[in-house]
Amino acid sequence: MSENLIIIPTYNEIENIEKMVRKIFSLEEKFHLLIVDDGSPDGTAAKVKELQSEFDKQLFIEERKGKLGLGTAYIHGFKWALARNYEYIFEMDCDFSHNPDDLIKLLNACKKGADVAIGSRYVKGGNVSNWDMKRILLSYFASVYVRMVLWFNIKDTTAGFKCYKRKVLESINLDSIKFMGYAFQIEMKYTAYRKGFKLVEVPITFVDRVLGTSKMSSKIFKEAFIGVFQMRFKKID
Repeated sequence: MSENLIIIPTYNEIENIEKMVRKIFSLEEKFHLLIVDDGSPDGTAAKVKELQSEFDKQLFIEERKGKLGLGTAYIHGFKWALARNYEYIFEMDCDFSHNPDDLIKLLNACKKGADVAIGSRYVKGGNVSNWDMKRILLSYFASVYVRMVLWFNIKDTTAGFKCYKRKVLESINLDSIKFMGYAFQIEMKYTAYRKGFKLVEVPITFVDRVLGTSKMSSKIFKEAFIGVFQMRFKKID
């Protein structure tokens, strides 16, 4: 059994899911993969089930009814992972904005002492591809805003490509995590930081999706903006 589990939430990722599954299982390092699908009407879950016959005991799927949000999908996946004794637990997107080859870099960072390894666009060596300047500046200054409010020195605070050591997720009251979108990513990092864990940023190149539809919305952005102030005064369990 692998000690590494990747969690990928999906909603309408039929264009990407098979390529992502095959790419992950072609890596030299051995990973298990959990897809948490929120009732995709495009057949994403059916494709995963088809692939399970080829990747038996490596590929898993948890199906949920309705679009319940990114944060709850990861919480569902974290609990699933902890119940099965995985040591290194990863978050990543299905749309190839996160390069699967970089999973090895995140894993190595945790094996060398990080408790949480963050795939970061904004440290030396990190980059963003296929974004216009307006989007780059919005994302960069959003992270600056978060650092100013929360007083912690993570440059890519909204990053969603991460590796957690098991002990980090075990220490967090996952049911107390409030937010769903980008704010979820901030809240998880901030909670780990407040609990004294070592967070390390690993440079990656983030590539905007080519296939499928972005799940970003003004509601998600607003949640993150307001949520940061609420986090600042939240009691950490």
